Amino acid sequence: MKKITVLGAGMVGSSIIGDLSKEFDVTAVDLKIENLDEVRKKFYVKTVVADLTSESEIKAVVKDADLVVSAVPGFMGFETLRSIIYSGKNAVDISFFNHDPFELDELAKMSNLTVVVDCGVCPGLSNIVLGYLNQRVKIESYECYVGGLPFNKEYPFNYKAPFSPVDVIEEYVRPARIKIDNQIVIKEALSETEILNFGKAGILEAFNTDGLRTLLTTMEIPNMAEKTLRYPGHAELMNIFRTTGLFSSEEIKIGENKIRPVDLTSQLLFPHWKPAADEKEFTVLRLKIIAKENSVKKEYIFDLFDEFDDKTSTSSMARTTGYTCTSAARLILNDDFSRTGICPPEFIGSEPGCYHKILSMLEEKNIRFTLSEKEL
Repeated sequence: MKKITVLGAGMVGSSIIGDLSKEFDVTAVDLKIENLDEVRKKFYVKTVVADLTSESEIKAVVKDADLVVSAVPGFMGFETLRSIIYSGKNAVDISFFNHDPFELDELAKMSNLTVVVDCGVCPGLSNIVLGYLNQRVKIESYECYVGGLPFNKEYPFNYKAPFSPVDVIEEYVRPARIKIDNQIVIKEALSETEILNFGKAGILEAFNTDGLRTLLTTMEIPNMAEKTLRYPGHAELMNIFRTTGLFSSEEIKIGENKIRPVDLTSQLLFPHWKPAADEKEFTVLRLKIIAKENSVKKEYIFDLFDEFDDKTSTSSMARTTGYTCTSAARLILNDDFSRTGICPPEFIGSEPGCYHKILSMLEEKNIRFTLSEKEL
């Protein structure tokens, strides 16, 4: 039986651990004992307490692994992945770190490793779809809308964070890179808000965030944009927080102490943004792609709506992110995807057969797209 080490046993990490433990020998690693206790209650896996900011500890816990999954917070993701590569292990990463992953490309290729990055729902599943379609039609524009939200809206935020609040705040601060007429254009995060109807998800607002990431360099598509979805009014509130300086990472002095405002803000927000146990929520993803197919201009719209799974008590964000990750892991372990170096998910989508295998694995878990297309 092949061995997998999963670094990080939080909400999404635990869903990855549970899914992979059905057919592999899984070891879960985390610094928080309470996370590992929860994992042991649910799944038959080994657990190890380790400091995942330490290269030596990472090397020790992944030593026997056939593949490593990194599900650590974004702020530590790049160095964690570097340590995994130094350890000579194939990997799938969902930390969504802020560095350019291709900085590690040569290192991965030197060891003949397959390292898939950004492998969640978006970026991740969205990239896989785009990578597949880009091999078959001439794409002129790509728009992506994505969000994870609670069904129960609670004033004033109308939001719950399915992952680290610090990582959410980073989305609201980091300038958004989009592509217009083959030129990368910088937009302010939270800008250009629009109100749209997403069917089951209802009326939501969309605003610019820096979600295109690797697509900006791997896809020769002239127009691309990504927007995050929230309930109407959330962007304006977050703009107030940012303008006030509450999201700043620059240290300020208060008395004799120095603090980063963002650290204080994230601690204060966490109790309000933390989902309740078994809180019902949903994930919505829409991809709008305009392309020419055999000289005919068409619009393709891929819609995905997923919600909390009552049977397994698994959140939708953990399902859509975690199971995309585990599907990619299975491709690598089954030798269906073996491209070496840093591989963003669009590389998986462009590999013959991989797109349909990923979608098939997700459909087994009742995660599926609806596709509509029309001539323009």
